[in-house]
Amino acid sequence: MNIDQIQDSIIEEFELFEQWFDKYEYLIDLGKNLPVIDDAYKTDDNLIRGCQSRVWLHAEMNNGTVQFTADSDAVITRGIIALLIRVLAGQKPGDIANAQLYFIDAIGLREHLSSTRANGLVSMVNTLQSIGRDFSRAH
Repeated sequence: MNIDQIQDSIIEEFELFEQWFDKYEYLIDLGKNLPVIDDAYKTDDNLIRGCQSRVWLHAEMNNGTVQFTADSDAVITRGIIALLIRVLAGQKPGDIANAQLYFIDAIGLREHLSSTRANGLVSMVNTLQSIGRDFSRAH
């Protein structure tokens, strides 16, 4: 699936829930299925700057696509990075760099986060897209 197809699928999933409490629960569940980062990559170099919580992200190229692993010390944040990785993992670097991540606003995520978490979301998106740009240049 391409990035837009995955985003559309996520939007449909979140439409199943009427209350934001249920959406938060779903987000927490998604975080439990996050491809966990190897402890060797839980370094300061892999911390995403600008997040209230600690979020580690590791990326590597595999057959022309970018694969991500991550972890966070906060359950909601772990769910957010899991969603972002679900959309962007397995995609070509250029597609990651240029992705318009419309699902974030479509599911109402940004408006239901505290300002510090919303800033962290922006930092996560910027970091993921920066990785896409870096891999595009390198390959």
